[in-house]
Amino acid sequence: MGKGKSVPPLRKPNPLPAAPLAPPLSSFQLGLAHHQQGQLGQAARLYRAALAETPDHFDALHLLGVVALQQNDIPAGIELIRKAIALQPDSAAAHLNLGNAMRSLQRYQEALDSYDRAITLKPDFVDAYSNRGVTLEDLGRYEDALASYARALDIKPDYAQALNNRGNALRRLGRLEDALFSYESALRSHPDHAEALNNRGVALQDLQRFDDALASYERALQINPHYVQALGNRADILQTLKRHEEAVQCYTRLLELQPDHAYASGKKLHSQLHSCDWTQYSQAVERVTRAVSEGKLADTPSFFLAVSDSAAAQLQCARTYIANQHPAAARSLWNGERYPHDRVRLAYLSADFHNHATAYLMAELFELHDKTRFEVAAISFSPDAKSDMRERLERSFNSFIDVRHMNDHSVAEMLRDLQIDIAVDLKGFTQGSRTGILACRATPVQVNFLGYPGTMGADYIDYILADSHVIPAGQEAFYAEKVVRLPDTYQVNDSKRVIAAHTPSRADVNLPGTGFVFCSFNNNYKITPPIFDIWMRLLHQVDRSVLWLLEDNAAASRNLKREASQRGIAPERLVFAPRVPLKDHLARHRLADLFLDTLPINAHTTASDALWAGLPVLTCMGHAFASRVAGSLLHAVGLPDMVTHNLLDYEALALRLATAPEMLAGVKSRLGHERMTPPLFDTARFRRHVESAYITMHERYQQGLPPASFAVTPIN
Repeated sequence: MGKGKSVPPLRKPNPLPAAPLAPPLSSFQLGLAHHQQGQLGQAARLYRAALAETPDHFDALHLLGVVALQQNDIPAGIELIRKAIALQPDSAAAHLNLGNAMRSLQRYQEALDSYDRAITLKPDFVDAYSNRGVTLEDLGRYEDALASYARALDIKPDYAQALNNRGNALRRLGRLEDALFSYESALRSHPDHAEALNNRGVALQDLQRFDDALASYERALQINPHYVQALGNRADILQTLKRHEEAVQCYTRLLELQPDHAYASGKKLHSQLHSCDWTQYSQAVERVTRAVSEGKLADTPSFFLAVSDSAAAQLQCARTYIANQHPAAARSLWNGERYPHDRVRLAYLSADFHNHATAYLMAELFELHDKTRFEVAAISFSPDAKSDMRERLERSFNSFIDVRHMNDHSVAEMLRDLQIDIAVDLKGFTQGSRTGILACRATPVQVNFLGYPGTMGADYIDYILADSHVIPAGQEAFYAEKVVRLPDTYQVNDSKRVIAAHTPSRADVNLPGTGFVFCSFNNNYKITPPIFDIWMRLLHQVDRSVLWLLEDNAAASRNLKREASQRGIAPERLVFAPRVPLKDHLARHRLADLFLDTLPINAHTTASDALWAGLPVLTCMGHAFASRVAGSLLHAVGLPDMVTHNLLDYEALALRLATAPEMLAGVKSRLGHERMTPPLFDTARFRRHVESAYITMHERYQQGLPPASFAVTPIN
């Protein structure tokens, strides 16, 4: 974000001597005056007039080329500047601008050659050193870029643009505190440097200092209200802070300024979904879906899961995103070597090694891994939040490596140096992901597992761990990875999860004393109008029933109550549950009667929480991975009859269960008595299956065979 570009230097005429009657300005001088005022069309016309009078007018030719560059006509700009250089080869400014043009075309070596020529002609040319550094950053040569910025700052220590650019290089090296110091040095020199304020915000955001980052973006926008990059960053951080209504306003303004701003339309829709603002819902979904199908940068893959239930569309979205954000590195760090290890070296990559849903599911698997066959490492970019869960996780690995302060390439180099055989990415495209590590291809086998319920669309990720429910036979074409189907279910669970012994009273959680309790503790963004319509019809038909939902943000609660009222349901029949510690959250499930799932994204960890607590889950299976997870879990827990395949059947079965107590009691009895018998919560069984999958992947690479889809044979 926010790479600095020096403004091309404009030659100014010498001051005219005072005279009673000043001679008229020349065409060139008039053109320069318009150019300095940003009137590019007028400037170009007058420069051409000057050239008609004097064809070898160097300054007119050079600055006409600069205007062409500023108007984004790069080929014309290059041609004109080269003609100017032919007239005056010793113009450092012309070589600088030629370098800027070459960089814009990603002809980086030619850009460096031009900057070097400018420096040879003008050894104290700080703009050339600074822009040379930016080009070295483009090439991933961050240390060389820092050396170039250092040379510029030796000449001009308070040069704000070079200080800003140096901050960018430091940030890309993972040296966030140093980057922050560099941005702040730029701002001490130039307090209104909007770009440095924006980049300072990015560094603060990377350091999890969200409020400070927001203030930095807002200061940049005070200076330049049309600064789209800062506006987009402000919207993103408002979304992170769950200030979704403000985020929607910010994305709306961003799209007014730049209708095709990358991912803004999808992010705006996502914040609307988070706040349950369904204004023009169908139109927004159709608009984003169409843009994704056209290969536009309309939505991020993780947000798009809540928009489309098409596996083909999700693949398209992921491929477009990967090509734009995380293309494969020009050179892989792993080059086909076969490591002769006694044990398979297995690394799990995640930002969730703390109190997080992924850790709640996987903790026991990490503990149970067969350490005689596997050497297991955690590659952690998690916050170092001390907790019982964090300590438990750190104990469960052979090595626990904190890489928060390393950049992606450095982490990848470390994986190569450790000779990791299999890297398992537990993040996918979810918040805090570091896909750039995998893009470096540092390990022979790279796996997408658990954190992201869909394809990553990247050729450098070899496998996705799934099962026959989430990816049915015949769906392989919609996944860039080879599909490995585990028996039972793809989702691991921790059979040690503690449920608080104390069950709160209904009054304690604001539920009425009597009446049927429909429950859905999914995140609010998963609730869509078609699903909510069904829920409201159920409340109409089941007397004194209530709907118990997770309280995520005030806007969502307010909007859902309004939507209920518009459908003839008293708002007080919606009850909102605040977030509480996991053991207490599991305990309060005992007060609910039936968990109603969502579509197009099912409950995932939320569904296994309910089932672990003994609460039946009713789901409707969709067409893509994310909409089939709860169905997978219900089959694995022995309740396939709670899986429906269309919304009509989903609604009808929900009504039967709510109005036939003996039917629901039978489901609860089966879940309560047989919960530990089926495979869903048999972590040791899952461990055997996933290790079998890893061994097969490892054997294929050791034999020089390419990745291939396969199914793991059940192991009892």
